[in-house]
Amino acid sequence: MAVIQFREALNQAMCEEFDRNPDVFLMGEEVAEYDGAYKVSQGMLAKYGPMRVVDTPISECGFAGLGIGAAMVGMRPIIEFMTFSFSLVAFDQVVNNAPKMLNMSGGQINVPIVFRGISGPGQQLAATHSWSVEALYAHVPGLKVVVPTTPYDAKGLLKTAIRDDDPVIFLENEALYGNKGEVPDEEYLIPFGQADIKREGTDCTVIAWGQGCLAALAAAEELHKDHGINVEVIDPRTLRPLDLPAIIKSVKKTGYCVTVETGYPTCGIGAELAALVHEHCFEDLDNHVIRVASLDVPIPYSKPLLHHVVPNATRVADAIKKAIYFNG
Repeated sequence: MAVIQFREALNQAMCEEFDRNPDVFLMGEEVAEYDGAYKVSQGMLAKYGPMRVVDTPISECGFAGLGIGAAMVGMRPIIEFMTFSFSLVAFDQVVNNAPKMLNMSGGQINVPIVFRGISGPGQQLAATHSWSVEALYAHVPGLKVVVPTTPYDAKGLLKTAIRDDDPVIFLENEALYGNKGEVPDEEYLIPFGQADIKREGTDCTVIAWGQGCLAALAAAEELHKDHGINVEVIDPRTLRPLDLPAIIKSVKKTGYCVTVETGYPTCGIGAELAALVHEHCFEDLDNHVIRVASLDVPIPYSKPLLHHVVPNATRVADAIKKAIYFNG
């Protein structure tokens, strides 16, 4: 297996799907001449040309709508939002058009489109560029929501997203782009709705994804080293569809549950997970589900304040201790 960066895994996925299917193309701000704002599309313009790697004006509503139209007539667009905060400008296209067309056409018109780009608090992007938008989009029937954590997940899930016949929201995090991990040399795809146990344990289940999953893993290692607590970290990888059976199985095994997200707590993914766990595992729980999320404030620019607002290993470890009644 090769060890590559998260951004390289995404690049490989797109290039392999470009080679496989001439109907796949990439469109967005600075994806071509600049090689991508975060170098995810590096080298693709030179390899595939300006008809398949398309720079756009700063007009998210325009190029999101153009992509939806192209998908409706058989193309497979990848629409990159430089940050998913900018997707809010195209909210009508992404939420009111793409996911409803199949139903409104009586099953005649699919919209095989991928909306991808960075989501969540990364490297000091301040309040208007730091939305963790998964709860907004997971609320919408017809959209699939994917949040990879590792390079392995990023490549396998993006290839699956590009081949999917429905619109997919593919959320990346700027802080993960430089992370390295093993990626197979041979082709592989990761099915949607299949969670991954990132760390096996018996004392508490932590459900986390993306940037929050890394905080959960760091907390789990710290608790095991200092106190011998064995935490199971389960990464849903896709939030819609959700692998609820895997989550139920883990919680029934441990009897305790903590959720970790970089989104806000009010009406967040953690709130939905807590409700599902309580509905399906009530008799197996020895405490209520505890949620860890970003504080309910606009994301600050200041690095110390950012570290305070966004979930970190210390906050997650404290939540796990609280969940399992650990006082040592």
